[in-house]
Parts: sequence; structure tokens; C-alpha cells
Amino acid sequence: MSLHDDAVLVLKGYEGQDELRQVYLDHLAAHPDGMWKACGDGHITASALVVDPARERVLLTLHRKLRMWLQMGGHCEPEDATLAASALREGTEESGITGLTLLPGGPVRLDRHHTPCAWHLDVQYAALAPPGAVEAISDESLDLRWFGYDEVAEVADESVVRLVAATRARL
Repeated sequence: MSLHDDAVLVLKGYEGQDELRQVYLDHLAAHPDGMWKACGDGHITASALVVDPARERVLLTLHRKLRMWLQMGGHCEPEDATLAASALREGTEESGITGLTLLPGGPVRLDRHHTPCAWHLDVQYAALAPPGAVEAISDESLDLRWFGYDEVAEVADESVVRLVAATRARL
């Protein structure tokens, strides 16, 4: 199964955000290359909010290019077998934490936003950090920091606040 086909199945199975979910499905139907950065009309991306539920906190990255506090995430790569694998790879690469596991139940939210390269149709997962996890800043980040659930709104935009709320509801 291709990554494109996996994304269609994931999105068809996703419950909630019906209008936005249909935008994603229509995009994939119209763009065979809709998973890749090369698709100038926009592309599916995968992200992972790294969560430490025991300490009621999330790890955010200060994105080097966008200069915003965000969850880990980005473009899908040809070696990603599934959308979930892409989110987990991005979460691991950008957090430096090994042993992340995705929260069961599939994506937590969808978020469509414009970036310098194109529209990102982001499929957002949550990744659980193992006990004692130690983060390490990647080349894509200016900073990496843990924030208590209630601190996120002070540093991040509404899309991240909504992702944290949806994740907490799922925990």
C-alpha cells in the first residue's frame, strides 16, 4: 500500500472535523502527488505532539524558519510506510527522544495552515514520551522546551492550544 493510500484510509476512518476531513480527501483525490512537498497546491504533512502525561506537560519546538512554538512535524518522506510512521519519525527526529509511542486511536486533530512553501494539510498525532525522556535540539529548531498544559496558550498559537486540548481529552 502506498503512503497516499494509507493517508486516504486514515482520513476516511477519522471521526470529527467532517468538512476539513473532506477537504483533505478531495485534495488527495485531485492530486496523486498530494503527499509530497513538491505538490505546490498543498500537501499532507504529519505531526506529533510529544506528551509527558505523568508530569502534565508537552514538548514544543521553536521552529527555526517560522519562529513559532509548535509540535514536532513536517513533510512526509518516501521511506515513510504510513502516515503514523511519518508522524513518529518527525516526533523522534525533532525531539531527539527515542522510544516515543503514538497515542492509540489514530490522529488527534487535523489542521490546515499556510506556510512559506504551500498549504499544509496537517494530520496531527500525539506521541507519549517514555519515563525519563531527555530531549535534544535538532537542526530544525532554535529551542526545545517542556511546557505545562496550562502554559501552552502563553507561547503558542490557537492550533497548538487546540491540539493540546484534544490530546488531553484523549488521554
